[in-house]
Amino acid sequence: MMGLLSFILSRRAQLSLAIWEHIQLSIVALLTAVAVGMLVGIALTRSPKLAGLVIGMASVVQTIPSLALLGFMIPLIGIGVGPAIVALFLYSLLPILRNTYTGIQGVNDSLIEAGIGMGMTASQLLFMVELPLALPVIMAGIRTAAVTIIGVAALASLIGAGGLGDLIFGGISMANNKLIFAGPFLQHF
Repeated sequence: MMGLLSFILSRRAQLSLAIWEHIQLSIVALLTAVAVGMLVGIALTRSPKLAGLVIGMASVVQTIPSLALLGFMIPLIGIGVGPAIVALFLYSLLPILRNTYTGIQGVNDSLIEAGIGMGMTASQLLFMVELPLALPVIMAGIRTAAVTIIGVAALASLIGAGGLGDLIFGGISMANNKLIFAGPFLQHF
């Protein structure tokens, strides 16, 4: 363990860059997934007939192995950060979308009726009743998506996106155990 810590300290510039790249990939993909997932989830509560189809399509994307999804991005978009963010976004969309839909659908009808009885508009009901009550369920989906993104982002280095995956795969190619362990070790902090 001391050898790993001294290795990390001796390469802190390289490790700092890898951490920064990993954080950027993760945050951009997560914020995009939160924005799109919540908007689509809210829209699906207003037209439940489409919900099964849209959530089903997002579920199909989730079943694609992460390495294969990253590989599919190469002929479609190319290599680098852009395709990695698109793949991470697609891979993390389902938990946010499904939890937003489920959370809003789970709001007690009597509370919505009370809001209507008080004269609330549809947008007031959404922002003052439905979303606050659904927030714990939505946040659980966002947490799941964040964990997924952070883990899969290491694989994004295989298509030139950088991040902590560069350390892991660089260590594998050079048979350097300290470099291999530095990536996952830092990924959890």
